[in-house]
Amino acid sequence: MNQVLELEEAILARAQQLADQYAEQAQRTRDSVLREASERLRQREQREEAAARALGDRHYRQRVQAAELKLQSNLDGVRWNLLRDVEDRLQDRMRTFMRDEHAYTEYLVGLLREAASQMDAPRLTVRTNADDRERLEKVWDRIRAELPDHELRLDEEPIPTLGGVLLLSENRRERVNNTFEGRKARLRLELQRVILERLLPTSAESGNLFTG
Repeated sequence: MNQVLELEEAILARAQQLADQYAEQAQRTRDSVLREASERLRQREQREEAAARALGDRHYRQRVQAAELKLQSNLDGVRWNLLRDVEDRLQDRMRTFMRDEHAYTEYLVGLLREAASQMDAPRLTVRTNADDRERLEKVWDRIRAELPDHELRLDEEPIPTLGGVLLLSENRRERVNNTFEGRKARLRLELQRVILERLLPTSAESGNLFTG
């Protein structure tokens, strides 16, 4: 009878020992599962947070780019209006200057002399509007004397220009456009650069509208 009790106690003890082992193993498994689940949740949250941050950054960049484009468009409009205003003022100044016959005639002679100095062809045709042709005719002998290396011909057919001279070589391969419109066209890029520098003295150098 005692042997039976001892055996039962031994079996119960072994069962308790196994139960404790299984319980400990189950706890370790549970802790491991919870850690893995927590890690997966943390990684998922990080991915979602990164995705949300990337989406937010992209949305912010899109808004900044849209603002830059809008500002650039507005600045282009302002620059264009300023350029047109400067050109209109240049025309007004030119018309005022042309009322001074002596000064303007000397200016015409200077334009012709400058253009001729840039050309290698010996025979040159001088083209102007009708009023400037009359002005040059009055000093034509002096002009020819000042430019002995060139044979000059004053074209009778007027050209549509506010003022100035257009020089052509005999074969038409060389030309210097010193009319008001020709000189204005050559200055156009310089005018745009000056206007842009006045509008955006910092960002014109940096290339970024929102820098500075």
